[in-house]
Amino acid sequence: TLAGQIAARTGDDIKVFVDTAPLMEKPLAQRAGLGWQGKHTNLLSRTHGNWLFLGVILSAAELEPDTPEGEHCGTCTACMDACPTNAFPAPFQLDARRCLSYLTIEFAGPWPAEFREAAGSRIYGCDDCLASCPWNKFAEAAHEGRVQARDALISPRLADLAALDDTAFRALFSKSPVKRIGRNRFVRNVLYAIGNSGDADLDPSAQALTVDPDPVVKDAAEWALSRLLAVR
Repeated sequence: TLAGQIAARTGDDIKVFVDTAPLMEKPLAQRAGLGWQGKHTNLLSRTHGNWLFLGVILSAAELEPDTPEGEHCGTCTACMDACPTNAFPAPFQLDARRCLSYLTIEFAGPWPAEFREAAGSRIYGCDDCLASCPWNKFAEAAHEGRVQARDALISPRLADLAALDDTAFRALFSKSPVKRIGRNRFVRNVLYAIGNSGDADLDPSAQALTVDPDPVVKDAAEWALSRLLAVR
């Protein structure tokens, strides 16, 4: 591996991170010449667009630095315009409190009411700002099998997801980053999607969770049920 080669060559200790530590990878990646931070604050590459996994190797060795990448967004605001919650107050600035990726993955409590409807059917993350970037025309599909979607996780039924208990949740999302957020946070997100679905067939799913022992899930279930009944 690259990390092993660096360690063998320099004799220094190394640390390797891939979204596993509170490290600001994007500014480091820009300084390393891998790309630049776009107006959506994510890393952009002229070769690969913005669909990137960032890995970091920390070493105490003195290595010759690469040339930092310049900014190539120009006047484009596609990413900012695509955001369903207006999470970009200005170019290159993100208000994480409004970001659906933050809300679905990192935020543990009940969402503010203004964001629940805006979430639509999103359950884990958003990526609208990433998907809208014109630089993606240069991106190629990954061939790494570990990042390919599993059949069981392609277009799952909301009713099935809402019915997951902790054991079933852990089994379904074994070896998936989704597992990290836990059953309660995940089912909360599913219930917001159910509330936005307008599907009366999902009434029983929401109703069943109005007595869930977790107060956040219970709140989301009550909201979802009220939304479903309101569209009759």
